[in-house]
Amino acid sequence: MSKIHSTAIIEDGAKIGEDVEIGPYAVVGSEAVIGNRVKIHGHAMISGSTILHDEVQVFPFAHIGGKTQDLKFAEGNKTYVEVGERTVLREYVTVNCGTSDGESTIIGKDCLLMAYCHVAHGCVLGNRIIISNSTQLAGEVTVEDYATISGLCGFHQFTRVGRYCMVAAASAIKQDVLPYMITEDGAARGLNIVRLTRCGFAEASVKSLKEAYRILCRSGLNVSQAIEAIKNDVEQTDEVKNLIEFIQASKRGCLIK
Repeated sequence: MSKIHSTAIIEDGAKIGEDVEIGPYAVVGSEAVIGNRVKIHGHAMISGSTILHDEVQVFPFAHIGGKTQDLKFAEGNKTYVEVGERTVLREYVTVNCGTSDGESTIIGKDCLLMAYCHVAHGCVLGNRIIISNSTQLAGEVTVEDYATISGLCGFHQFTRVGRYCMVAAASAIKQDVLPYMITEDGAARGLNIVRLTRCGFAEASVKSLKEAYRILCRSGLNVSQAIEAIKNDVEQTDEVKNLIEFIQASKRGCLIK
């Protein structure tokens, strides 16, 4: 049975699943779709065309599904937000709808966004991502699975954040962040060993990534030369292949050294 506080406002048209909890003075807009066992704490606001999948938690004063801040938005465009199962959005988190007609802002499953984080229009976040307090993602940022982002970081629009990486606190990110690495002060500083170990990466995979890092960041080769050396001299595990593909697909360049 759902528990909806008497002071909460549920607009006509909103779709509410089973066993949902909605706290005092929370607002759920008419186009929202709320999954089963979702918990929306007091004073939170769910607006726009927003889908919260099962077991999402939204903490006080968060606003999910607000209109994009992008000045290119044309009135009448239909844009969306979608939040995956079991994701937790803490106090004062803001997640904005897309800008262009049909565009979605997407947050995956089992993510944690801590207080005061901002996810702008068209961002796509994967699964099991952790973002610490007061980090801001500009429009169209992509964050891959298992990334860990520390607090007080700012991300330029269109940047990409690779899987299993860690970004140090107070970083200003203007280029793509390499997967599997720790990035600090605009450069890759080494492998994110703690995350890789906790996620059960094979020893051979970690060894190959260490060698790829050495060639890429410590050999003195330029990026093109380093990639060729990695292809020729490092065991081509799935992780090494992904690292190469990530660098080659970059449009803004990567934070390497």
